[in-house]
Amino acid sequence: MRNNNQERTFRRDPGKLLSSAVMLFYFSAFLLLWLKDFAWQAAALAVAVPVMIWLGVNFLPRLFPADKLLLSLTNFLCALGVLVLYATNPAYAYQQAVYYGVGLVAMVVCIYLVRIIKHWRIPVYLLMPVSLALLALPLIIGRETNGAKNWFYVGSLSVQPSEIVKLSLLLIISHFMSRRKFLPWLIFAVGCLGLLMLQKDLGTALMYYGVTLMLYYASSSNLLLTGIGLAGGAGAAVLGYKMFAHVKRRVAIWQNPWSDYDNAGYQLVQGLMAIASGGLFGVGLGLGSPRTIPVYHTDFIFAVICEQFGVIFGLCVLLMYVAIIWRGATTAMAARTSFHGLLAMGATLMIGLQTFVIIGGVIKLIPLTGVTMPFVSYGGTSLVSSMCLIGLLQGVASLNEDDLDEDTRLAMLGSEEGMR
Repeated sequence: MRNNNQERTFRRDPGKLLSSAVMLFYFSAFLLLWLKDFAWQAAALAVAVPVMIWLGVNFLPRLFPADKLLLSLTNFLCALGVLVLYATNPAYAYQQAVYYGVGLVAMVVCIYLVRIIKHWRIPVYLLMPVSLALLALPLIIGRETNGAKNWFYVGSLSVQPSEIVKLSLLLIISHFMSRRKFLPWLIFAVGCLGLLMLQKDLGTALMYYGVTLMLYYASSSNLLLTGIGLAGGAGAAVLGYKMFAHVKRRVAIWQNPWSDYDNAGYQLVQGLMAIASGGLFGVGLGLGSPRTIPVYHTDFIFAVICEQFGVIFGLCVLLMYVAIIWRGATTAMAARTSFHGLLAMGATLMIGLQTFVIIGGVIKLIPLTGVTMPFVSYGGTSLVSSMCLIGLLQGVASLNEDDLDEDTRLAMLGSEEGMR
């Protein structure tokens, strides 16, 4: 009798079966790595990572209505980052596991902020100067890396303010666009883009600009101004190419990385060779030569995934991002207010555009820009901000569920009144 009840439970809630399979996958993977050298850290992660997946997928929906498929996909990708990092450099994996836990907490905070705050006028006006000041800090105390000056350090902890500010960007432009106030969000967006250009962080500037322009079109349907914005963006890209030497180098190696294999083209060629060496099914977890790729743990982690797990698995990872984008778009279209719809759409666009930019660069579809792969790449600021984006999206999804439950309750009350 108990087995029949369990079977009915899984049929009613396939998310539980999916999360159980995901937890088993990561438990087995870390156990396999533990058998390699019997390091206690692998055994600890074999327990800790499935526990965090359970918390993220099965426990959180008990606190508020949640999109379990979105939670499952997000947690799978976060855990994949920890796994691949452990297989290449265990020190990175320990830190990433901590960031994963912090990201879960930050996600819950963002969900409750969206659910609790009804009026965003005061928070938005406070966020504007704080965000611009935070974005300006790397210009004052930051260090230049790969041609861009977009980081600063607090002790041994590195912070990338643009990853934090993109959350406030979404809140600010969603608030003002939903109220048809053109000037405030335009001034803020231009200020952000100007600071990013001074930092020479063109990859992040591209994401900020693209998301802002697409949200403007979604909120106004003004095709003329959107077209002017596209033309202006193209002009800015040409200007950036002429102004910055590192941009010219990236375009040159995109066109022919083999022409400067020993220098600028080295990492792109190594990434392509890693993908090719993995074939369809990969060389195996912990095998291959991922550390021959510069920045394998951040920009080129997708190449490492393809090398160890194969191109088929890499395509499955891409489909997971597509599913996240689909769920985000569905959530945005179901939102009851324009602010929440724009916020959900903005979070979805930010994740989707960042994924396209980094994976497109790794596979030589577009010039490499140096942004991180959401949820997977090593980096605390990147992982936590990506989880916060999911938190904003989940917050809107939970409000949609609340509204749906309320509509259902009212419909039932109406039916009962009619029967009387």
